[in-house]
Amino acid sequence: MVTIKVSYFPLGSDLVRRVMNMATTCLSGQHSHHDVYAAQCPCRALLDLLANKWSALAIGALEDGPQRFGELQRRLQGVSPKVLTQTLRRLEDSGLVDRTVYPAIPLHVEYELTVLGGSVAVPLNALRTWVEENIDQVGRLESASA
Repeated sequence: MVTIKVSYFPLGSDLVRRVMNMATTCLSGQHSHHDVYAAQCPCRALLDLLANKWSALAIGALEDGPQRFGELQRRLQGVSPKVLTQTLRRLEDSGLVDRTVYPAIPLHVEYELTVLGGSVAVPLNALRTWVEENIDQVGRLESASA
């Protein structure tokens, strides 16, 4: 049984409907051949990618539209160029982000969410919002670098 508390989703009933539809689709058996709890399920690699803080933040930043690398780096305070490059490559390889190179001098590269990336932005946005609203109620967390 899946229980979703509407109060956790402050973004409105449209978000709740989308999350409920995703849950219903998965529970209906349409994706029954995938089990994220199974050691060999390919879902784990995608879950690992999406659970990464830099991936979640990059996807959120790209919700505002296409952005250049420097814009993303400024928005994602604390990310190193190396980690941002690795994150964007993984998101691109997974089909969540498109990278467009414009032949200009200097070279102009933009990153933007694909349709699939836009669809995962919805639950990630809800998670980021929940974190911001509830951080003061959560027990003490040690600052994690990376």
